[in-house]
Amino acid sequence: MIGLVLLGIALVATAGVALLMRWKNGRFSSQPVEDARERLTAGQIGAPLGERATLVQFSSAFCSPCRATRVLLTDIAATAPGVETVEIDAESHLQLVRDLEVMRTPTVLVLDADGVVTTRASGLPRRDQVLAALDRAVPGGK
Repeated sequence: MIGLVLLGIALVATAGVALLMRWKNGRFSSQPVEDARERLTAGQIGAPLGERATLVQFSSAFCSPCRATRVLLTDIAATAPGVETVEIDAESHLQLVRDLEVMRTPTVLVLDADGVVTTRASGLPRRDQVLAALDRAVPGGK
């Protein structure tokens, strides 16, 4: 009987963690990042910053959500003036991954025109989430 109770508790706990992870997946943080160390330069990301914003994606070779994220960000950058997208291979840039505390791929950082990280998301974000994050990063909207 005790075994069944413990099994039930384990199943409920597992379901709760799974629901939390599903809810959090791809969501941008609601509060702006104000840590001064999270400012990236063109040299660090290996590409010029966008005039208005830059979408930086950390990805890895065997990450299937990374491919979908790349397509999404590229499409958004193509339609938003002054917005650039940069993909960084996490395995080749381990020090930057450690400095920015990237824990999984894909991780998307939204940078303002000065390279300050305004928000971040882990997992595959939805189009509306990326557009909302860009609106917050770019003064005066898109």
